Amino acid sequence: MDAKEARGEAPEKPVEDWQKRAPYKIHESNENFKARYEASCHCGRVKYQLSREEPLDSKLCHCTTCQTQHAAPFQWAAIFHKDDINFSNGHHDLEWYDPSSKSIEHKLPCKVRCSFCHSPIMDEGRNMILLFPSLVHLKNDEDKANFKPRCHMFYSQRVMDIPDGLPKWSGLNDSSELIEDSPPELVREHERKREQERKEKHEKEEKGEKDEKK
Repeated sequence: MDAKEARGEAPEKPVEDWQKRAPYKIHESNENFKARYEASCHCGRVKYQLSREEPLDSKLCHCTTCQTQHAAPFQWAAIFHKDDINFSNGHHDLEWYDPSSKSIEHKLPCKVRCSFCHSPIMDEGRNMILLFPSLVHLKNDEDKANFKPRCHMFYSQRVMDIPDGLPKWSGLNDSSELIEDSPPELVREHERKREQERKEKHEKEEKGEKDEKK
């Protein structure tokens, strides 16, 4: 029994290994982490900061998992490095969910929520995190422009049309088909790249057949 238990107080929770690593690790010094944005869940128990001015990518996802997990027609997501986030409150009271195995274990990749109000906080991947800009306090037009979505993905699973002129991928961006009202010049460039890849693959197969005949 420790001192707190002897006084009738709840003992401190042991610090687990995941709590010592990004994205959950608190940055020891503000000199090493320059906060650019503040964010919080609906109840305010989970609060975090972001140091990167512009996300690595920002997109709208129409996959059925996002639709059911967020109870919305699509999800707005921004990608960051794990070291770009600093939790200032509530980071040890989060909960996880793995939609693939329907498990609540902290097993990557997984979805992360506030354990009190259950607001979605992020999707934690093995190398990156996927945050939700609607939680970030974007104070001016410049901030909003930094987080502006750059494309739609899994648009083939959409429940509503979004005629905004952004690139629309049938599945994952850059590795599926461009559909609907994607910018024509982008469609042409994508087809040119795919044709070049097919040509290179064909030439490689022909070369392999010739080598076998020698």
